[in-house]
Amino acid sequence: MNKVITALFLFLTSAHAIAQGKDQNQDSVSLDEMIGQMILTGIGDFSYMPEDAEILDEIKAGKVGGVILFEKNINAEHPKKQLKRTIEMIKGAANYPLFISIDEEGGKVNRLKTKYGFPSTMQAGELGEINNLDTTAFYARNTASTLQEYGFNVNYAPDVDVAINPDNPVIAKLGRSYSDDPRIVANQAQQVIDVHRANGVLAVLKHFPGHGSSRNDSHLGVADVSNTWQFSELMPYKWLIDSGRVDGIMTAHIVNEHLDPSKLPATLSPYIIRNILRGVLGYQGVVFTDDMQMHAISKNYGFEESIKMAINAGVDVMLFCNNVPGNERRTPSQIHSIIKNYIVQGEISEDQIRASYYRIIQLKSKLQ
Repeated sequence: MNKVITALFLFLTSAHAIAQGKDQNQDSVSLDEMIGQMILTGIGDFSYMPEDAEILDEIKAGKVGGVILFEKNINAEHPKKQLKRTIEMIKGAANYPLFISIDEEGGKVNRLKTKYGFPSTMQAGELGEINNLDTTAFYARNTASTLQEYGFNVNYAPDVDVAINPDNPVIAKLGRSYSDDPRIVANQAQQVIDVHRANGVLAVLKHFPGHGSSRNDSHLGVADVSNTWQFSELMPYKWLIDSGRVDGIMTAHIVNEHLDPSKLPATLSPYIIRNILRGVLGYQGVVFTDDMQMHAISKNYGFEESIKMAINAGVDVMLFCNNVPGNERRTPSQIHSIIKNYIVQGEISEDQIRASYYRIIQLKSKLQ
């Protein structure tokens, strides 16, 4: 444990140095702009976005750092034309580069379907069984080149969960894990990442620290893996971080009391994000949350409180996808105001916001 504490201290010292202004360009950046970079939002239920849409105004105002699109945002009549137009309009409204993101793992987690004229995909489980890197590269290239063509620059893939539980309703049952062998998971993921990078798309690994052993779906409620999680679930992250191939990591809303005795979901846990991910594994890049509106978070911690907890746990970009049934739509303006109020009240440190901003801008410097 002393090594964990030492590593955590070194990270916090580094983060404090960043916060004190190592990057002189930050001197001219307002707190409002820095907060805006931490907010990533879904854009509503429409597939064609009119020019006066509210989201464009919020992007222009600097309250949005990125967007995520779903199948609901694809116009069935003119899918390709309207998708490209929508993304062009979003990018055109921004003063900063935006994360234009999507969940495009392939298989069942697939927004750009063949019925809209997009290339076919394979689910990770099938690719892991074949275990041929050329085959994996072929399908990854289909996906990554399509994303680049239409203006996406971030994909929440590959899924590096290790399929510990074959009956897992949200991972194994959906074919989202490459294998129950962490080496196969890491090798397959490495190929996917390399192909995405070659096509100008950042790849975000998920779901840290491992959703592969869960028995429940965190979209619906708390998923506690304390009695099922295995250390091997960390290994793909360790190997890929050490290889220098990690652009971003997404947290899971899972509870694991072996990693966090307080039993907070990973997304809200300083133990898991600061001690394990940044301290033990040495990851210094951008941490994305899974959708903050999933019921594991929204039904147990509340909208405002969960925002404060996530930021104080060490996340950098929070996703509010407006895509989970039963949740009220949340706007970037609402989220921005909540974060700003917590800073004013002294419940969130401005240094933490500045450190996250630095990491986000460093990652965005890789965007083409």
